[in-house]
Amino acid sequence: MSQTETKEISGLDTQRTELKKIYKWVFELGAAALVLFYIYSAGFGSANEQFHLGFYLLLTFVLIGIFYRCRKNSPTSRPSLIDLSMIALSIFTIGYWIVEYPNLVNRAGNYSQLDIFVGGVAILISFEVSRRTVGWALPIIAVIGILYALFGRSLPDAISHHGFTPRRIIEYCYFSQAGVFGIMANVMATYVILFIFFGAFLEKSGVGQFFINLPMSLAGRSPGGAAKVSVMTSGFFGSVAGSAIANTVATGTFTIPLMKRTGFRPHIAGAVEASASVGGQFLPPVMGAGAFLMAERTGLPYSQIALLSIVPAVLYFLAVWVMVHFEAKKQGIEPIQDSEIPKFLPLLKSGWYYLLPLLALVGILIAGYTAYKAAFFSILVTIAVSYFRPETRLTPKRIWEAMVTGAKNSLAIGGAVGTIGIIVAVIDLTGLGRIFPDLVLSVAGSSKAIAILLLAAASLVLGMGIPVTAAYLITSELAVPILTTPEMGIPIIAAHLIIFWLSQDSNITPPVALGAYAGAAIARADPWKTGWACFKFSKLLYIMPLLFAYTHILFTGGTQVEYVLSVASAAVGTVIFSIVTMGFFVRKTHWYEWILLALATFLAYVYNIWTFIIAIVLVAIVYILQKRSESSF
Repeated sequence: MSQTETKEISGLDTQRTELKKIYKWVFELGAAALVLFYIYSAGFGSANEQFHLGFYLLLTFVLIGIFYRCRKNSPTSRPSLIDLSMIALSIFTIGYWIVEYPNLVNRAGNYSQLDIFVGGVAILISFEVSRRTVGWALPIIAVIGILYALFGRSLPDAISHHGFTPRRIIEYCYFSQAGVFGIMANVMATYVILFIFFGAFLEKSGVGQFFINLPMSLAGRSPGGAAKVSVMTSGFFGSVAGSAIANTVATGTFTIPLMKRTGFRPHIAGAVEASASVGGQFLPPVMGAGAFLMAERTGLPYSQIALLSIVPAVLYFLAVWVMVHFEAKKQGIEPIQDSEIPKFLPLLKSGWYYLLPLLALVGILIAGYTAYKAAFFSILVTIAVSYFRPETRLTPKRIWEAMVTGAKNSLAIGGAVGTIGIIVAVIDLTGLGRIFPDLVLSVAGSSKAIAILLLAAASLVLGMGIPVTAAYLITSELAVPILTTPEMGIPIIAAHLIIFWLSQDSNITPPVALGAYAGAAIARADPWKTGWACFKFSKLLYIMPLLFAYTHILFTGGTQVEYVLSVASAAVGTVIFSIVTMGFFVRKTHWYEWILLALATFLAYVYNIWTFIIAIVLVAIVYILQKRSESSF
């Protein structure tokens, strides 16, 4: 996929792809410094807190100033005067925070005029950096938040507060632990960028083709085999990718043409790839950045969060898999030609070592080591594994390319870090995190379903045009207190997973649907049709939060028997739900058959043994009806 197409996907065409030699070297040296410093910190211990966080933001802002243009008509081969000014101010303001940190701690509550000036400039730079990397949506939300903090006294009673001065807002947004250097910066600098770097090293090591061939050898011979290859490949890549869009682009360049060649319509091919790529964000070990943020916010071990997330993620992929199966049956799409499908055992025998980086990652996490240690050793294993074949060796040149690619891949979400911190700080400062739950509870009462429906709408609106991680962090700040009230009674980990799943909807739900539009760009399909098809294939994203709230699928309550029954009934319910969504079983379903299957879906998800049996009976009835009517023609 071309650079132009990639930039069109996100709506940002301000990247400089042909820097002059001197600026290219400066950028690559900065990128290598970022990668090497944080890989070294993961393996041998990090510097003090202010340098650990400050150096990450400083280098990220500087690299963005070089790589992203201020405007579309800015120079494409060198930074403009505005870019250089932003870079200088970034170095000054963040450098000031790093150097003055001990004194700032001592001056807390009595900051100098220079402190406030530096903080104000840094906030403006954070807005500009996020505007360049992820668009206008995030800084607009932040500005609205600051206006809310300033004029809270003038607002309706339901959302009013006593208001804050500009000085107090700057103090809280820049100098407190809730702001620019808050939880988002800490999680990014400590965990997330390491896995982005890990993904870049994997990509350069040649593992990609193996992770495409392996699913093809397993699923290529079944109906709709090309789409099933897409589902499995996206699961493999997505489990370590930091972005659904990046996953769509990385795997879709192969899987989407393959789907189109075997008979899938272009918008369906793009939608299947995007839907499966979103699922990669739910699948351990990495889960985008979600698992690390949840660990920070809940105090639960990362390993526990990852373990609890496996079953829901598998159910999501099961849903997409079954849907593409029946889409293929409905359209009469044949399997992949046998001549294109590699043999499983010879493939595994010749490339088994490609699995070692992922196995190392999972094994180190299970052994109880921290996520950043696991990322550190997995990168080393990836480099070692690449030397098994001459054509995949990570030579010094390719390692350099992997570092530059990894740093580039980290800039989009890195550019959003400061602004996300400001939004979280405003929510905390104004008490909106306490006001919003009262508003939702006044509408939802004690109904979990209504509360989740309202939060899904809020998440979709908040997620328009901003990274999924940002949407999750902002929405969880407001919504988790609602779900964990005595009226709702939802365990904290379930509450966070509900919000994390709902925050993904901006990737697959029009009008934004950036993940779907990425698939559409590769498939050369109508983005709007692709978006709605993607919404159809990803519908379990809206069902799973209800299961988190009402069942024992996370093993957050009940006995082991209840948990096993919940998982079994959820799996059956997911298969039936997928049939209902596609409107096809043995043949196209009539309206009365659709109602019976919808009722069977509900009964299966209830996770009671009797309702489970009734659900199976209803499916059997529909199957018999369809087989009989089919045989009569």
